Amino acid sequence: MSVAEGDTAPDFTMEASGGRTVSLALMKGKPFVLYFYPKADTPGCTTEACAFQEALPQLGKIGIEVIGVSKDPMKPIEKFAEKYNLSFPLASDTSEVAEAYGSWGEKSMYGKTYMGIDRSTFLVDKTGKIARIWRKVKVPGHAAEVMEAAKALS
Repeated sequence: MSVAEGDTAPDFTMEASGGRTVSLALMKGKPFVLYFYPKADTPGCTTEACAFQEALPQLGKIGIEVIGVSKDPMKPIEKFAEKYNLSFPLASDTSEVAEAYGSWGEKSMYGKTYMGIDRSTFLVDKTGKIARIWRKVKVPGHAAEVMEAAKALS
């Protein structure tokens, strides 16, 4: 299953870093960025998370919140958030949120295929509709690209 721009964002409730809970219901009336990353504290995911952390002040000015999501358990997520001073919530997808967003699929590395998260980002407007989707994200410059699209929402 996959979602498209203009669709209503699939519902979610997940445990997140800092003892928080994130959910679509809690985000009602607020635009936000939901991004899926493969694994906490790996080079690409660290670069991406730090870029979103750097963009937070500007995103905050236009009322955009950021939520990062991986299939990692909470313990490595908390360590990742602390190590890089990530103040936005990093959520642990223990259900099928990545599947609902079409961000879970077959991947391959070194000739082995496995199931994993595809690096992808969703910009959700204040009505709960998906305004923009980025799939197979290339990390360099991505946070800046998301910020430009977010400015158009406000």
